[in-house]
Amino acid sequence: MSSDVKQEKRFGVKRWIVLALIGVGIYVSFMGPTFLRPITPVVVLPPEPTGLAIGGFEITNTILATLLADFVLLLVAFSAWRFIKKGSLVPKGFYNAFEAIIEFLWNSVEGSAGAKWGKRIFPVVATIFLIVFTANMVKLAPGFESIGQLKEMHIEGTAYESKHLFDLGSLGVYTLDKGHPIEVVAAHGEEEVAHGEEMAVEEHGGTTVCHACEVVPFLRGSATDLNFPFALAFIAVFMTQVYGVWALGMSYFEKFFPIKQVIHGGIFGGINFAVGLLEIILEFAKILSFGFRLFGNIFAGALLLSIIGVLTAVGLPAGLYLFEIFFGAIQAYVFFLLATVFISGALESHH
Repeated sequence: MSSDVKQEKRFGVKRWIVLALIGVGIYVSFMGPTFLRPITPVVVLPPEPTGLAIGGFEITNTILATLLADFVLLLVAFSAWRFIKKGSLVPKGFYNAFEAIIEFLWNSVEGSAGAKWGKRIFPVVATIFLIVFTANMVKLAPGFESIGQLKEMHIEGTAYESKHLFDLGSLGVYTLDKGHPIEVVAAHGEEEVAHGEEMAVEEHGGTTVCHACEVVPFLRGSATDLNFPFALAFIAVFMTQVYGVWALGMSYFEKFFPIKQVIHGGIFGGINFAVGLLEIILEFAKILSFGFRLFGNIFAGALLLSIIGVLTAVGLPAGLYLFEIFFGAIQAYVFFLLATVFISGALESHH
């Protein structure tokens, strides 16, 4: 009886905490200081530089996000390895969920390719699923696409004045003052922009870093960069050819170059030749369909979250976050499943 009373009280406290946070969010977003209000998102397709470089190779914000996803995945793998090394037979908590995911993936591969080839295919397709899933989950963390460098906006759109908050040693922390939106009509020349920045700093006594500012985030979702989904698509299609040659030998290429059918096929020889060309085109089309499917869905989801975050500061964005978690998992599984099906199809003889 006492435990039930404690549980009811605990639920009541949590409920009031949630309601209080919603109230604070509404106040801050619509009636609070202007520098705390949401801003209009800027849609950018190419990755932005972070100012970091390794041996002349520039590190973009999407590369940093991908490295972070890789690091998280390596931590999970290392943690699972330590758990197995301890000899624990019954997984608990996180490990139980992780085992369920791996078992589900294995059943999908085994059902498509069989046990023999499933063991050979599984490491590749499971890695693709885990990196896509981890990248989709990591981008939902606070700070993604919101913490970065302030720079002068050079394209058309809505910019804002910068507002100095405090200093961390020699590092100045700024935010955007949403109460002073600036419409940038057209891009300026480099000399004119530099002059405008100098004028802005002098006018505000050195307390601003730019006049019409935009945030260039340090971290942006990996799949919002075309390089990420197309790299995975290329790997999936390339490994399809590798497994096809592994299973069928050089006869695998007969579906692309049906020389025997062309020579001995008579009137159907030309048709077989055309079918071979279509098979080659199909392999390249797989890369395009793979890449654009993942890129389009993830980029659209990130943009939707940004827009909804501007229109409604609390409540609805939280629900969309749950939707994004589900949608990110589905996209990772669809990518995984298509790669599995394509590789399994390459293992079958086309005679």
